[in-house]
Amino acid sequence: MPTIETERLRLRMFRPDDLDDLAAMFADPEVVKYVGEGKPASREEAAKALDSIIANWSKNGFGRWAAIDKATDAFIGFGGLRSLFGTPEVVYHLAKENWGKGFATELGRAALRFGFEDRGFDRIVAITKPLNAASIHVLEKLGMKYEKHAHYYDLDVVQYEIGRNEFKWDGSAYTLRAE
Repeated sequence: MPTIETERLRLRMFRPDDLDDLAAMFADPEVVKYVGEGKPASREEAAKALDSIIANWSKNGFGRWAAIDKATDAFIGFGGLRSLFGTPEVVYHLAKENWGKGFATELGRAALRFGFEDRGFDRIVAITKPLNAASIHVLEKLGMKYEKHAHYYDLDVVQYEIGRNEFKWDGSAYTLRAE
């Protein structure tokens, strides 16, 4: 399973000992406002999510990484790729104290590069709730374009997309290591 280093982030595989950090993030009402039903998750729900994240790498050959701030070695959130009904989807979630620092864009850009260059995807999508202006801004910074309004997981969302030929790497640091 690969690890990616960007200028400020280490994107590594989740481990069982990440549960405390993940559970704390999922318990924050502001962090989950635009996730699912918008309600904080219990520690048990976070544990199920962690197990699913770890298992999806083996199942799909891609997945979500724990995002670590290289300067502090602190868990700041997670992101990467997951499958949206068979189509690769870029995702990112950050703990509130890490919002507004460009980490979501840096993580999203690395996930897109991994998807296009290392997994050979032709197209990657992203979904968010229509009122999540911060997430839409990140998607647009990544070069993704609005595709449609959709209804997935009993939620109304907007879907953005980007093709391999449209993705432009900005030249920033990116190192991929196999584990």
